[in-house]
Amino acid sequence: MSNFFKRVYSAQYMVKPENIVGEIPSDQEIYKTAMAIAWPSALESVLVQLISSADLIMVGVLGAAAISAVGITNQPRLILLAVIFSLNIGVTAVVARRKGEDDREAANNTLRQSLMISGILSLALTVAGIAFAKPIIVFAGAQDEIVENAVIYFKIICIGNFFTSLGLTINAAQRGVGNTKISLRTNVVANIVNLALDYVIITGRFGFPALGVPGDAISTAIGNFVGFLLSLKSITITDGFLQLKRKQSWKPEKHTIMTIFNISGSAFVEQVFMRIGFFTTNKLIAGLGTVAFATHQICMNLMSISFSFGDGLGIAASALVGQNLGAKRPDMATIYGKTLQRMALTVGVVFIMAFIFGRSFFVALYTNDQAVITAASGIMLTIAAMAPIQASNVVVSGILRGAGDTKFVANTSFFSIGLVRPGATWLFCYPFGLGLIGAWFAFATDQALRLIINYSRFLTGKWAKITI
Repeated sequence: MSNFFKRVYSAQYMVKPENIVGEIPSDQEIYKTAMAIAWPSALESVLVQLISSADLIMVGVLGAAAISAVGITNQPRLILLAVIFSLNIGVTAVVARRKGEDDREAANNTLRQSLMISGILSLALTVAGIAFAKPIIVFAGAQDEIVENAVIYFKIICIGNFFTSLGLTINAAQRGVGNTKISLRTNVVANIVNLALDYVIITGRFGFPALGVPGDAISTAIGNFVGFLLSLKSITITDGFLQLKRKQSWKPEKHTIMTIFNISGSAFVEQVFMRIGFFTTNKLIAGLGTVAFATHQICMNLMSISFSFGDGLGIAASALVGQNLGAKRPDMATIYGKTLQRMALTVGVVFIMAFIFGRSFFVALYTNDQAVITAASGIMLTIAAMAPIQASNVVVSGILRGAGDTKFVANTSFFSIGLVRPGATWLFCYPFGLGLIGAWFAFATDQALRLIINYSRFLTGKWAKITI
């Protein structure tokens, strides 16, 4: 048994001898380095998701309609942010390479160019979101009884998204240099502010008015602004590898912008396909009714906790792979990629047990509606089975993105999320008559398919030969 674990977790089995180009650190050093970058990202993702869960629990006291009103805005909001997410994938990859090359000036120039692009795009998206809020929410599949609250919520959230976008870009650059603690600090503080405000203004406490669903949106927007200020502080007041100074040039530079766009372009295509796929799937599920959609939102929220661990490890994978490729160490990039994938797989196995034995308890935290609890508890078994697959896939995708292989990931997302998942959701939910559980079978199909495709690409090693 010990030999089995050694072959799975030891670095000496992660790269072929003929591919080694330098000294390989000990297993202890490798895991220590991986954990040093991964734990802040993983902890950040988990804490933010737990706070998000607490946020939904607070909204849940208002009933299934309130949960649905908040939930129906998730995919439209993420579609608007897709441009920023894709930009930031390029930012992390480029900054990580410059860090590996020890080119601080180029890394800071990338940060400045990225912030200019992010500011322009986020302002345009904020205005568009507010102007077309109602048509967007109606098209998302909102039932009549939740449209009014959902539109108000969405408009307020769009304002907060402007500050979120700028903060995300700063944090993406910091992750590229391995400074994942900045993102941890800003996001956790922002969400604690959000949660504290939720407590007093959703239902009305300590003399504050009971604002309900709009109050939840206001809390989120204020938290987003606080997070942006903390991110900005990390590159203005704090002395680090990335720093903004008054005398630095903010003139647009074609070469730097094109370098970012060369990676972000494919990432944007991926984000578009992902969001269209998620949006279509959400619309299909919304058609099952308000109670079914509320059940789905609770299950998605719980599943996101396990996803958060994988997401944090995936962020670390992108940074370490990019830095080692920049330092001309593709062997170490492979080792760190496989190390983090093994860690993700282990975390996923732990979640299998947690979701199986705690499923009813976790669901009951969100609602006292017995119909919702019963339906969601059954779905949690599917989520448990998906946990290790999803966590591994997030890390492998992070490896490919960190190497700049965003075009391949985009093509995989187009096929699996954009086509397979919505098609399977419709097929399982309606013609097969499986209802909500059918949507989760479709989700599992998508996750397994993407892992197979992306991991096959990783094993070819072609990603390690991409130049940035």
